Amino acid sequence: MNKEIKISDRIISEAAPAFIIAEMSANHLFDFDRAVKIMEAAKDAGADAIKIQTYTPDTITLDCDDACFQITQGTIWDGTTLHKLYQTAYTPWEWQPELKKKAEAMGLIFFSSPFDFTSIDFLEEMEVPAYKVASFEITDIPFIKRLALTGKPIIMSTGIAYMSDIELALRTCREAGNENVILLKCTSAYPAPYEDINLKTIPSMKEIFDCVVGLSDHTMGSAVAGAGVALGAKVVEKHLTLRRADGGADAAFSMEPEEFGEMVDNIRKIEKAVGKVTYDLTEGQRAEREHSRSLFIAKDMKAGEIFTPENLRSVRPADGLHTKYYDELLGRKIARDAKLGTPMSWELVDFG
Repeated sequence: MNKEIKISDRIISEAAPAFIIAEMSANHLFDFDRAVKIMEAAKDAGADAIKIQTYTPDTITLDCDDACFQITQGTIWDGTTLHKLYQTAYTPWEWQPELKKKAEAMGLIFFSSPFDFTSIDFLEEMEVPAYKVASFEITDIPFIKRLALTGKPIIMSTGIAYMSDIELALRTCREAGNENVILLKCTSAYPAPYEDINLKTIPSMKEIFDCVVGLSDHTMGSAVAGAGVALGAKVVEKHLTLRRADGGADAAFSMEPEEFGEMVDNIRKIEKAVGKVTYDLTEGQRAEREHSRSLFIAKDMKAGEIFTPENLRSVRPADGLHTKYYDELLGRKIARDAKLGTPMSWELVDFG
């Protein structure tokens, strides 16, 4: 897979800052103006992109109340059916071209998660710059093949995937001629428990699948996102709403604007702190070495006296001989008088 992927005017690579996506999902609450406000909040908070979802209840599931369509997996949505849930969560398609225009006018990259062939065709007409594959669609191989054939970059979540699922999805993209795939470590729980996140998988995915790797995070707060970046995530996706108290299908695990902004700020600080592998010292650190330890005369001494632990000590600062000579000097004689606080030097040693 390619190690440098361009989405609109942004390069995503090992050398680039993390690409931060605000996921709107159902948080618009079927209010177009609210959707616009969420995008404005994303921009103000420092997001690089806003992502929506393109489906209708009928394009993602069946209107059926049979047991297998009931949500009973211990989620925040238990007690309803898939079709009924998606009726409360989809983004009206007639909004999406206008949302894209407004987002781009704000300086945000706008793209979406399609869920079937019709949504891919719709988004292709909109000329979105990239696509997101939701965790639950990673096993839909005909769908992934159709996405790959668009030639657009694909960001793929792995929240319910076995390794074999990831391998098959990537192979499908390669065979379709698309090497611009980013994998996101994801835990499909809403909100996700910290103990189930396993961020150590990020560097493992990078090594095993030889691609750019990121994080789709459904935990509360920003700690996991920051740690993910420290471990090599080059994409971070978090849900954003105006206020969790406003409700909605995804509100419970979404960030509010102030929290999102704090997360972005922390990620940028973490990126600076992670830096590179180096054992060199900065100019400031080299200056600070002046306060490291060295050997000093610790009592007034007369010529001919013997160096002992009482009159020769390792102390700060670094003006005297290196401490590695301490044992060699003990038992030798001082060559001349020296007062307390004299930096130890070879000129003070009687070698006769």
